[in-house]
Amino acid sequence: MFHLDVKHQESYSRGELLLRTFLGGFYIMLPHAFLLFFFGIGSAVIAFISALVILFTGSLPQSFFEYQLGYLRWLSRLHTRAYNLSDGYPAFGLKADDPYLTLDITYSEESNRLSVLLRFLFGYFYVALPHMFVWFFRNIVSSVLSFLAFWVVLFTGEYPQGWHEFNVGTLRWIIRVNAYLFYLTDEYPPFSGK
Repeated sequence: MFHLDVKHQESYSRGELLLRTFLGGFYIMLPHAFLLFFFGIGSAVIAFISALVILFTGSLPQSFFEYQLGYLRWLSRLHTRAYNLSDGYPAFGLKADDPYLTLDITYSEESNRLSVLLRFLFGYFYVALPHMFVWFFRNIVSSVLSFLAFWVVLFTGEYPQGWHEFNVGTLRWIIRVNAYLFYLTDEYPPFSGK
């Protein structure tokens, strides 16, 4: 089971919004991106090894699962700030918590070997390409909504609920696809942010 949710706050900080918008690239994105680059290399190596381990044993080691889930949580924390979906500074690390973000994936003792083999050999073609094509257009809408939400939050202190849910759905979609490609779940990701 996959579950990602970002809490809709009753009010948002205008000061943090301005700080994130104009200086967030320096004090949020750069330090996180620097570390995530190296953790991303580790994630890619673990994904490759995971496919081989699952093909031979039928299951993903719990430690591999925890690493990949921690990596996806970290990326999600960073993206919630990039979309201005939540206030606060995103925590560093694979085991850090976020009061606004919930990302849970149920660990499965067994994995479908045929599904893993197909993802390993052809995942780019039947998963990544179609999802990225559709998600690209959804992300354009999310970017427009984020831009408009910036102004709404700046003047009212509130992020419109429907816009928030749509942007959370955009994040949910891409994280769900990554979870599938990282072999954390055998369920093909739907073309939806729900």
